[in-house]
Amino acid sequence: MAETRPTATVKPATSVQAKKSGNAISLIAPVACLILGYILWRFGLGAESNFEQVGEGWFWPEREGPKTALSKMYLGGIVVPILIATFLTMLTFVIERFMTIQKASGSGNNADFIRRVQYHLANKNVDAALAECDKQKGSVGNVMKAGLGKYKNMMSNTELSTEQKVIAIQKEVEEATALELPMLEKNLVFLSTIASIATLLGLFGTVLGMIRSFSALGEDSGGGAAASKLSVGISEALYNTALGIGTSACAIIFYNMFTTKIDNITYGIDESGFTLTQSFASLYK
Repeated sequence: MAETRPTATVKPATSVQAKKSGNAISLIAPVACLILGYILWRFGLGAESNFEQVGEGWFWPEREGPKTALSKMYLGGIVVPILIATFLTMLTFVIERFMTIQKASGSGNNADFIRRVQYHLANKNVDAALAECDKQKGSVGNVMKAGLGKYKNMMSNTELSTEQKVIAIQKEVEEATALELPMLEKNLVFLSTIASIATLLGLFGTVLGMIRSFSALGEDSGGGAAASKLSVGISEALYNTALGIGTSACAIIFYNMFTTKIDNITYGIDESGFTLTQSFASLYK
């Protein structure tokens, strides 16, 4: 008797390929911004030429008598470089998300692109629809192109029913969508986190500054001079609050702007999938 061997299961071919994209910026940017924030605070704002009296020390040297408004920020304390780093990190991810989402938006209006594809599909010209995808690019164009590839294959398939073909097209679109959406939403968590903690960091720095100011007031019994030092100390501490609130406000604005753009792209992806399935169901019954 001939020996029988189990046959291997053949997975259905798909045109959707997993995208290999690293995210090293999420590890490098916060550390690099923290170092840069300290350098700007220590050697920029805290430069000896910006103050009338210079004390000793390397990491956090004493400075008195700031000559400019920016140099007063140095006296806000050690939380200031952290806030500067937070602002730089926010700016880094704003630029990164803007470039990524701009590329994902494609080279033209997604609604016009979908209408052109609908027109070509109504005329049973799939190749022209694929050419539109190559022109449009972006997330909507990529998903539409993947769906159209399966659409074209299903046109010549004689083994499956129309319903099964529609399901195959829909599955192809879902697989392409699952690869596009993570790329759009990646690193937005940094903006949402900064929007939440920047104000708290600013308040924390202000509290530390006011503690130092009131401690100095308790040690000084100079009357009016002590009150003057207290007011100066409080104004310096409030730089932390101003920087924290400003950073948080910018992060919130850009986060909402990016999520709105992503929602528009997601709507275009959903509409493209609906267009393909409905077109095939109506033309190839």
